[in-house]
Amino acid sequence: MKRIITLLFLIVPILGIAQNDVLFFSYFKGNGEDGLHLAYSEDGYKWHTLKNDESFLEPVVGESVLMRDPCIIFGPDKQFHMVWTSGWTEHGIGYASSKDLENWSEQKYIEVMKHEPKAKNCWAPEIIYDDAKKQYMIFWSTTIPGRFPETDGTGDDIYNHRMYYVTTKDFESFSATKLLYDHGFNVIDGSVLKLKSNEFVLFLKNETKRPVAEKNIRWATAKNIEGPYTKASEPITGDYWAEGPTCINTGDKYIVYFDKYMERSMGAVESTDLKTWKDISDKISFTGGVRHGTVFRVPEKLAQYLIQKYR
Repeated sequence: MKRIITLLFLIVPILGIAQNDVLFFSYFKGNGEDGLHLAYSEDGYKWHTLKNDESFLEPVVGESVLMRDPCIIFGPDKQFHMVWTSGWTEHGIGYASSKDLENWSEQKYIEVMKHEPKAKNCWAPEIIYDDAKKQYMIFWSTTIPGRFPETDGTGDDIYNHRMYYVTTKDFESFSATKLLYDHGFNVIDGSVLKLKSNEFVLFLKNETKRPVAEKNIRWATAKNIEGPYTKASEPITGDYWAEGPTCINTGDKYIVYFDKYMERSMGAVESTDLKTWKDISDKISFTGGVRHGTVFRVPEKLAQYLIQKYR
């Protein structure tokens, strides 16, 4: 174990990651029935599952009682906040918080689309902290039949997603739901990264399947966390279907991880300028049955404790 800790001290500064941060990855397995899984990385490329690839938290909320697409961030209140997809055909999402990634608060079911009775789903929620307004933004994708008729029939089955969001300061009261992203195509799997310039990058999946399949990852930018976001870039992923993008800034480069779900493997691309991207899927490795999730940072002391206990 001493060797692992030594490696953390040696490699983290090379990546440009703050020494009090270690990279973790939250993910689900199968259909999300058994809940939250965690992995960590010493270098951003090779990932190791924790707890023998077993769940850290089982789902208890929602009609389907699932925990898919778990997204975790470490907030300014020194707590980890997590949201997830709780079911296939629901009007809400799951939420819980933790100080140590082991002991979690009571799980909540947040009905973010309760006001839209025709809504078909609430998928792939993510969360980010808004420093300017000192509040959290939770965003996800939903299909509302007939709301965007120009792209009806372009996705899988009846699905024609757009991204929506709410804001909250305390996870007790929430703003009205608003539209976050619509640029005339079926879109899902949003993930926002704040840049040093105080601008924001929204990584997203073009979910178009017909008449020509896209199923790729792109990005858009905005000056404010709530948008408006620009039109999407050209694809940054290759000739395969990709979903669930999540990005980390390592100091001198950006790495976007994603799920090559048709190939049942994880992929990644990296860039130094957010314009030119190189596929590095052959350089990364994940142990265990990883499905897409979220990369996030864990304070060094807690990370070392979790690695020692669960590696």
